[in-house]
Amino acid sequence: MPDKILFLTLRTFSATGGIEKVCRIIGKALYEKTIESGGSFEVCSMYDKQTDADDNPYFPAENFRGFGVGKLSFIKEMVLAGTQKNVVILSHINLLMVGWLIKKLAPRTKLLLLAHGIEVWYPVNAATKLMLNICDEVLSVSNYTNSKISKVHGLPENKCKVLNNCVDPFLPVPYLHLKNERLLTKYGFGEEDKILMTLTRLSSKERYKGYDKVIEAMAALPVQQHSIKYLIAGIYDQQEKIYLEKLIAKLGLQDRVVMPGFIREEELEDHFELADIYIMPSRKEGFGIVFLEAMYYGLPVIAGNTDGSADALLNGRLGLLVNPESVEEIKNAIKKMLGTPAMYKPDSNLLMQHFSYEVYKKKLETILAVPAE
Repeated sequence: MPDKILFLTLRTFSATGGIEKVCRIIGKALYEKTIESGGSFEVCSMYDKQTDADDNPYFPAENFRGFGVGKLSFIKEMVLAGTQKNVVILSHINLLMVGWLIKKLAPRTKLLLLAHGIEVWYPVNAATKLMLNICDEVLSVSNYTNSKISKVHGLPENKCKVLNNCVDPFLPVPYLHLKNERLLTKYGFGEEDKILMTLTRLSSKERYKGYDKVIEAMAALPVQQHSIKYLIAGIYDQQEKIYLEKLIAKLGLQDRVVMPGFIREEELEDHFELADIYIMPSRKEGFGIVFLEAMYYGLPVIAGNTDGSADALLNGRLGLLVNPESVEEIKNAIKKMLGTPAMYKPDSNLLMQHFSYEVYKKKLETILAVPAE
């Protein structure tokens, strides 16, 4: 029987975070699968507007519905639509109620939940646990998240599967590997400077990405290493900006750390090309698509060893994993990479063998091929 797939999201196009990137990529894979099988596919977003999908390259806009914060309409219409499908995929645990209602009305519909990270790492209330257990499968982006789900929520192993994220198939092909002179001037960097880069949201409520530890590590490096500069890119809240500015001033690094704020998607390639190392020793990373992007552009990567980052770095085969709480380990990792950069350049073939879009699509198709029990 041809697949009739409904993919439900909170946001797909109106935000640029990691979860939204996952939604766009899996949307492309699902669309292509249904085209090949003669089935049907629809993406429906609770918070996107209908026009947000216009001109997107991932799948046709006619396969998309945006409800523009029409939460009640979304729930009512998606429950009804879901009962007419044989596969329903939820992009986030916050959509569990819709999936639970669909499953109650249409028990034979296969219900899958995507699990990205911290949102599923901790105990939930009894109602959420009941709805979680009704899912046929939970697809975690990393082995770390998968193990957390089994341990915290007690889901049976046959319901828990790993579907690592992949390199966005629409990332521009890297070819120049030259530092953008305009950006060097804009940020006050010299051509001989060694530039560390972190790309993330800077939030006072989510201070676990490790950029503060990197700042401390920079201050601990020998004087001859003072040509190191640090670019912390990403949108920030005012409280976190103030916190970091105080830390930077305390350590005397005002001329070495730059926080430019939000970076547009079309400017990311130039920023990755600007850097010599991508570093984000996070403590609570679900996976870290940004690691794949950095490695795709040839950057050596340093990440934390206590979370889903290990999956993205193939447990150290694609980069250095450090204790994210240890400033000393972070400092030493920076010294190693700057001392012998060629040794830590990521293996592009190995990266694509594990994290290409084609590999991702095949894994997803294998998962969907197994009927619901």
